[in-house]
Amino acid sequence: MENVRRYRAVASLCRQQAAYRPLQNWELLGQAEHFEYLAELALKAHFDACNVQRDEDATATAGWETPAAA
Repeated sequence: MENVRRYRAVASLCRQQAAYRPLQNWELLGQAEHFEYLAELALKAHFDACNVQRDEDATATAGWETPAAA
């Protein structure tokens, strides 16, 4: 999650610089978009990893909760 925060901070800085540097406006906005994309990928990877772990935990505990047929 720290990488997501860093990517978004850099993207914000790029957008701020684009406001003050009209000759480099498009390049800086492109960089901001790239860092937002990296943040989105990192966030997706984090939640995918969390969901896999939760699914594995649920599978492991499901064996204990299943009633035995008599």
